[in-house]
Amino acid sequence: MASTVENASAENLHMPESPMGAPTVSFIVLCYKLAHLLPECVNSILSQTYCDFEVLIMDDCSPDNTAEVAKSFQDPRVKYVLNEKNLGVLCNENEGVRLSRGKYVWIISADDYLRRPYILQRYVELMEEHSGVGFTCCSGVGVREGREVGVLSYSKYHDRDGIFDGRVFLNKLLYGNFVLAPSVLVRRECYDKISLYPLELVWADLKIDMVWAADWYLWCVFALSFDVAYFAEPMVCYREHDLSISSSLNQQDLKLCVTADIAVPWLIRQKADERGLQKLSKACLRAIAHEYASHGYAKRYRGSMSRMTVGEFEESLCKGTKSEKERNWIRARFYAAKGDVSFSEGNIPAARKLYLKSLQKDPRMVKVYAKLLLSLGKLGVYLRTLLSSIRNEYN
Repeated sequence: MASTVENASAENLHMPESPMGAPTVSFIVLCYKLAHLLPECVNSILSQTYCDFEVLIMDDCSPDNTAEVAKSFQDPRVKYVLNEKNLGVLCNENEGVRLSRGKYVWIISADDYLRRPYILQRYVELMEEHSGVGFTCCSGVGVREGREVGVLSYSKYHDRDGIFDGRVFLNKLLYGNFVLAPSVLVRRECYDKISLYPLELVWADLKIDMVWAADWYLWCVFALSFDVAYFAEPMVCYREHDLSISSSLNQQDLKLCVTADIAVPWLIRQKADERGLQKLSKACLRAIAHEYASHGYAKRYRGSMSRMTVGEFEESLCKGTKSEKERNWIRARFYAAKGDVSFSEGNIPAARKLYLKSLQKDPRMVKVYAKLLLSLGKLGVYLRTLLSSIRNEYN
């Protein structure tokens, strides 16, 4: 066994029956060097109006007093799980799923917490009524230095509650992960029949380290097979601090993150093609082009930035598709983005060349014609600069 479980037999945790019966919901609380924040997280779970759940505190060999804090909870629903060795985030999540017994699984980091005591009640009632829903999520509030700093804009999917066709949901999700991980309740069937957290995926004969994009990938593959429920009310809190996995990126981490972000829409497209979902496959191609264009211009990752060279882009693109038609369609959007970079840096001749190159690959790009005209001569540069300043003023 990779873990030891306090107050429960690890073997019995695999069985659907127990003396009290299996709980409806399993909370998996990920904990590594977060003992000081663990009480707020666990207490937010224990205060829920819906009570049929278990809480597995997954201690990934923390060097702090996580064990002491975990054992202080006087509630039989709380179990302390100590891994025999440090597994890392994704393996710790998968170990939690393996040990859990609930019909629904909620994975949350010990530094995050539930903001409303009725969130679980709302989630379970919806999931019980709608068997076609694979997971439920909501928007969230950011927390810094113990204070709420406002709703996280990227976690907003819609201005109303609703159940959305998974493939429609995917049309936005493909452009980047807006699903707030601590807000997600997943039907166990998704983990059992579709995928656990992927440790490595292969794309274009490359093994992709998914530590930075595993949850995004999971939400996408779940949405391929299930509908998705969303609540507009921000009912969870996401804490931003130095110990957060996404608080900072070194150059190696940045490279892994960029590679995974590019691989995910390609991987989902493969699955769409395998199922004969041509409309979704085209949506994936648009998302792929958008992702490349983002890196062609400059994509921010916290305090870091990714700006892909033409050579890096071509190498990645040619691994992704053998279709020259698809390559040219994507190239047009990438070159247009690089043209915008050159223009913003004042290199107008380079911008014009890149805009022309873009139009050679796809002459139907009306906006690029406009940019090309605005890059011709001093008047064009003046008008482009003026339009940019007006746009920035009102954004």
